Amino acid sequence: MRAVVTVIGKDMVGILGKVATTCANVNANVMEVTQSILQEYFAMIMIIDISALSCDIDELRQKLTASVPEMTIHVMHEEIFDSMHRI
Repeated sequence: MRAVVTVIGKDMVGILGKVATTCANVNANVMEVTQSILQEYFAMIMIIDISALSCDIDELRQKLTASVPEMTIHVMHEEIFDSMHRI
């Protein structure tokens, strides 16, 4: 099982580290990451393995939001993401 995590907001030091640490703390393995800085804005998409997740996906979203409250964070199960973006 995998999930898609998006993080968007004003760039600052430590965003990737805080998000990755939060994922590790709940047994979510970061599989792929892409990030970009557009002028002063940070954008990141992560694919995480949630098969060994020690909490539910809503709790993961809350923990991620608490780790970088300045950012907008979305967490979506891969199946829902795929369904929403299927043409």
